[in-house]
Amino acid sequence: MQTQTSSIISEKGRLYLRLQMADQVGPIRAKSLVQHFGSVEAVAAASLAELQRVEGIGPVTARAVFESRGFHERIEQEIAVAQDNDVRIVCLEDEEYPAALRHIADPPICLYVRGTLEPADAVAVGIVGTRKCSHYGREQATRFGELLARAGFTVVSGLARGIDGFAHRGAIRGKGRTLAVLGNGLSTIYPPDHEELAHEIGQRGAVLSELPMDAPPEAKNFPGRNRVIAGLSLGTLVIEAGKRSGAMITARLAVEYNREAFALPGNVDRPDWTAGSNALIRDGTAKLVTCLEDILDELGEVGRIMAPAADIRRDPAQHTLEGPCDPARAGNPLADACQKVLEAIAAGAADIDSVCDTTGLNAGTVAAAATHLQLSGRIQRRPGVRLAIRSAGVS
Repeated sequence: MQTQTSSIISEKGRLYLRLQMADQVGPIRAKSLVQHFGSVEAVAAASLAELQRVEGIGPVTARAVFESRGFHERIEQEIAVAQDNDVRIVCLEDEEYPAALRHIADPPICLYVRGTLEPADAVAVGIVGTRKCSHYGREQATRFGELLARAGFTVVSGLARGIDGFAHRGAIRGKGRTLAVLGNGLSTIYPPDHEELAHEIGQRGAVLSELPMDAPPEAKNFPGRNRVIAGLSLGTLVIEAGKRSGAMITARLAVEYNREAFALPGNVDRPDWTAGSNALIRDGTAKLVTCLEDILDELGEVGRIMAPAADIRRDPAQHTLEGPCDPARAGNPLADACQKVLEAIAAGAADIDSVCDTTGLNAGTVAAAATHLQLSGRIQRRPGVRLAIRSAGVS
């Protein structure tokens, strides 16, 4: 059985999945356990007494973790359901796991993935908003989804009706990558009328969830879904949101994770559509955005490197191209800079100054390229701001 499912889940993934299935264990407690014992294998082998000595893990949780070693049948059933639905289960230590998510305080223990995750997805922008959007909101979600995709960004959203769905469609129209994060298990698509859209997304990116395959789309699941959107993205753009909406949660989480938050100003006469997004601008939580350049400016050096690719939006001939000018594609400014920086580090350059000397690139460009390479898991930063090629395993 394990040989047949090796492409569905890794051996470490099985141990992390067991941990995720234990009652009372969420991302923060799982992270604490692995840090305390030094590895997920050590957590799996720990005695009840050893588990109870971990700070923040009480006797009830310790027993739940200890008893999860009897979950072999449940784990195999879950893997079988994933396999039947063409889904892979990716754990924190797998190379495919998005590097950007590892840097948040509460990263998902496991991600269920239908489609592909690529290093280029490290350069991503989230787009979120209300389900009952206006015609204007629909147009702007599609517009920004397409512009960002054509500039080489991966567009991240939640597959919901309204703004989310139009953002995904814009990215697809822009021939770019897009990731959809669901608040339910991947054995079903919610909402059901987005099943065809989800299939298209799987062809141009991935549909993701941290929830078990058969988890229903319950309200309690969506705040966790929103944190994954924020965690995957360099910044999150809110297009039409009421005061109490998931989009507001996503924007505030983006700020909490030290990412950017953006908001499109909306019609003040329709507070049900725009009271939340306008409040984010008024309170200084989100930067006001009216065009793609506003987003690029706030993203600093990464935005400046992506700007030449973004200029293709003015070129009608771009619509005849097979795909976007994304960071993984030869000839893209960010791809060229990343390749030069990677080669310099491999040759022994270990800090920004020495990489600049070796490549002839300016410090801002090197810093932006190094950020992308780190988020995509290809290099690591060591103490003293030293750069190195990332070795196998998680640093």
